[in-house]
Amino acid sequence: MTIRAHALLFDNDGTLVSSLDSVERCWARWAREYGITAEEFGRVELHGRTAVEIVADLLPARLVPEAVARVEQLEVEDVPHGGVRLLPGTRDFLDALPADRWAVVTSATRRLAEARLEAVGIRPKTLVAADDVIRGKPDPEPYLLAARQLGVDPARCVVFEDAPAGLRAGRAAGMATVALATTHRSGELDADLVVGDLSALSVRVTDEGVDVSTRG
Repeated sequence: MTIRAHALLFDNDGTLVSSLDSVERCWARWAREYGITAEEFGRVELHGRTAVEIVADLLPARLVPEAVARVEQLEVEDVPHGGVRLLPGTRDFLDALPADRWAVVTSATRRLAEARLEAVGIRPKTLVAADDVIRGKPDPEPYLLAARQLGVDPARCVVFEDAPAGLRAGRAAGMATVALATTHRSGELDADLVVGDLSALSVRVTDEGVDVSTRG
């Protein structure tokens, strides 16, 4: 199968990199500091959501700004301690793309996203982070903003995601979607194409656009 687009928009965590161990480690420490029980914490969906949304599900509104700042600090400080690693296929895939044909669209704050990307040597020309939008995924706003910054019609973009919330955001933006089964089972992912990770895909840049195809 081949999908043709003019721009490729990538989620970060679970798509380009894995920071799952760091996320679990830092959020567990954060929960202990704020007296949140394991049962309470276990009821909240973490992946693919902004820290503000997660914290707001767990704490009174008056504590949210301080608590969000605290978990961001924990995660940023964890990056140099093995807090992030490249997922299979990421380096080769991104190296094949011109800088103006792709963007990273993440639910993390800009400070945290830049720290994680820098740690693995990824330097996107275009980055949309939680700070840049009013409504995060599954709202389409982050992906629509990325398309606008790249100067590309949303209908000519393809979204790469590992989380259902992000895939819903891509579809709502009118974009084609590719799901990577790195953090969820394939059956949980609704997309135009579902693969294990980026190593299952090849990319070819032409005058007409960027062709993304399954290998084999």
